[in-house]
Amino acid sequence: MPRIFSECLMSAAISVFLLPNVFALTNLKLSGSPSLPSTASHTLHPALGSFSIETAFFEEFVGNTTSPNVLTKNLLENLKNRTGTSAEVRIGGITADSTYWNASQEAALFNFIDATGALRNTTIGPGFWESVKLLPEGTEVTVTLDLHDLNYEGALSVAESAVNGLDSSQPYLFEIGNEPDHYLSFIPQNYSAIWSTWAKNISDMLGFAAPRFQVAVTVEDPLWPYDAPGASSQLDCVSALATGANSEGVVRTCSEHTYQYSVCDPPRTAVATLPNLVNHTRLAMYLDLWQPRIKSVREQLGSHSFLIGEYNSISCSGKDGVSNTFGQALWLLDTTLYAASLNVSRLYIHQGGPLALQSSTQLNHGGLSLYNLWYPVQNMNGPVKVFPSYSAYLFVAETLGHSKTLKIANIYPGRQHNGSSITTALGDMSEGQLVVYGFWDTELPSGNEFPTKFVLLNLEIFNQTQTIPRPTVTFDISDFLKNPQQPVTVRRLSAPGADIKEADVTTWAGQNFASGVAVGQLVEEQMAGGEIIVQASEGVLVVV
Repeated sequence: MPRIFSECLMSAAISVFLLPNVFALTNLKLSGSPSLPSTASHTLHPALGSFSIETAFFEEFVGNTTSPNVLTKNLLENLKNRTGTSAEVRIGGITADSTYWNASQEAALFNFIDATGALRNTTIGPGFWESVKLLPEGTEVTVTLDLHDLNYEGALSVAESAVNGLDSSQPYLFEIGNEPDHYLSFIPQNYSAIWSTWAKNISDMLGFAAPRFQVAVTVEDPLWPYDAPGASSQLDCVSALATGANSEGVVRTCSEHTYQYSVCDPPRTAVATLPNLVNHTRLAMYLDLWQPRIKSVREQLGSHSFLIGEYNSISCSGKDGVSNTFGQALWLLDTTLYAASLNVSRLYIHQGGPLALQSSTQLNHGGLSLYNLWYPVQNMNGPVKVFPSYSAYLFVAETLGHSKTLKIANIYPGRQHNGSSITTALGDMSEGQLVVYGFWDTELPSGNEFPTKFVLLNLEIFNQTQTIPRPTVTFDISDFLKNPQQPVTVRRLSAPGADIKEADVTTWAGQNFASGVAVGQLVEEQMAGGEIIVQASEGVLVVV
């Protein structure tokens, strides 16, 4: 599990962001040039918001050919319908490093759980790939192979079973190892020597004509400052490539994992709070640590080559009252869009359950994870249900739409000259509570001159238990409109409060998705004049 971001940043930030914002802004007028900025991203990938599903829990999420999981199917199809492209699915996580192939196994997936309740290993049979075929048509899957056992034949057998078991039209990639910076004393040199040999041999054995591997899959946060002792010797995307991981030309993409907070041990559990999570400054300071790596990988492998292949709010399966709330939905929306503005191609939010061998001091034990976007089956942590965070991915998908030429930039608080986010100390008067993203569709006639969409976030915490009037902020975007009086369409991501845990009172454009499908009338607002009112703990999509 990863550290929280640099301890010096953390200790300085806690004292600031746990305080109530008694001087909260009530008006924010955007200023500056409305044209596509130099800091804008590459064209956004339609599968920007994707999924990582823990191997051992995959069948619980997707079901099998006898009993497909209808809730999962509907939730994934909702996203595909909005972009025309399926969200990608990674089958991986810590259990992938103890997953084995058994061609004669009748069960699609079998988890061996010892007398203490610890999940020791997972065995998959031919039926497993039939379950994978239940994903929406065209879903690209990434399969994580076992590196931890240093058993090449075992890894090859799982890869071969995937190639033989999936339809020929199914796009797929492979990873070798999950978070190898956490085991076998790997350093860049010995990792790359083993990894590149395995990837080349598997490619040759299975006849791959093009690169089909994703390298690194590491989890430790970049050390800060970048010249700190040990920073240059970390195992990560850049160091793996530098030490020859792609010497045989087998790498297509590179993946690293991010968990901004953790409940793997008591000290980190204490700071994994809703006010800390739902704050743009803390989020941006965290993700900005990856900017040099993103730049380097893209220069070597191409525009869409850097992925956050596993992430969520709080490692070791989340925290009650934080990860399962509408507050996480706001965090998820801000995280996805900010990462996209840094040229992260796709982000795969992790779904699974607590694992006994993950940490001896973790907060959670058993059932499914509190950070999941839905519970596909009844478990010790609750019944089948959808959580508020799912609607954040709906928001992202609808923002992308079917465009293949959309670019994003963070308009407010914006960027410093070095590319990092503008913090409170450098001029963000909202103290990390107000965020504006602009989207430019470069294929349209004036697509480089003015944004075609805006996302407005008011991250000020408002809980349903508060008795005060709900605060609001008026965002003035008129200087970024070709005609300040032109009408715009507004859709809202809303709930009674950031502490809400129920999807039936969480609405995206007036509809809830608690059952997996839209319930209620679609609500769109038509406004003119460039002023949009956004409640505390609310997100808004503005379409010009």
